[in-house]
Amino acid sequence: METTPPSLLGLTTYLLAQTGRRARARLADRLAERELRLWHLSILAALADFGPQAQRELATRLGIDPSDLVRLLDELARAELVTRTRSTADRRRIEVDLTPAGRTALAELHAEAAAVQDRTLAPLSPAERTQLHDLLLRVFQA
Repeated sequence: METTPPSLLGLTTYLLAQTGRRARARLADRLAERELRLWHLSILAALADFGPQAQRELATRLGIDPSDLVRLLDELARAELVTRTRSTADRRRIEVDLTPAGRTALAELHAEAAAVQDRTLAPLSPAERTQLHDLLLRVFQA
């Protein structure tokens, strides 16, 4: 028996939201097994992609409230995945960087994310996955 109203199935935004919600929950479950959350993954990815950053710049880049970022960085620092040091040029500035363990963890987390993606996109052919990605990227960037 179909439980989703057909009128909702006609809305692409509804389908995107529901598919995203399910994929996010699957990824969150995998991260939780490592005592990490999606924000931790975002922080590690930003540091890997953009290099060491000031804590305030990282908060702005990711759209995280600075006080929430401090808590997340505390957790990552306890796990020895990031380091925080005061800038010698400006003592008010705190620089955040990945540790080697953070780079290793990020590679493992990317593998987890890829597995979730494969499960989510299993009904699609490789060409369809590429097409979906390209279309979503275009919408996202607009």
